[in-house]
Parts: sequence; structure tokens; C-alpha cells
Amino acid sequence: MFSLPIWMYAVVIGIFISGFMVVYTSRQEKEIDQEFIEKEGEIYLQRIKEERDRREQLQLNSEVSPN
Repeated sequence: MFSLPIWMYAVVIGIFISGFMVVYTSRQEKEIDQEFIEKEGEIYLQRIKEERDRREQLQLNSEVSPN
């Protein structure tokens, strides 16, 4: 069982730990990116709503005021 040098076991363990950390950090980054995308989407939809309301208000004002 212990026919390999101890540093070989350390290298293999390091490879597994490195692989685990890659998966772990990629999941964290994906969650952060998703939160950012959702936040920006909400801001975009709010701007669209404000612009729609502004145009409706302008249209109502132009219909009401005599030219």
C-alpha cells in the first residue's frame, strides 16, 4: 500500500482539493452573477415602466390641452 513516496500522496490530495475548490468557487461566482443579472433586469424593467408612464402622461397632456 505504501509503495509510493509520501510526496506522491500529497500531490494527489492537492489535486483533489484543487478540483473541489474550482467547483466550489465556480458555483459561488455563478450565484453572484445571477444576482447581478436579476438586479440589472429589475432596474431595466423599472426604467421601461417609467418611460411608458412618462409617454402616457405626455399623450394625456397633449389630448387635454387645446392646440
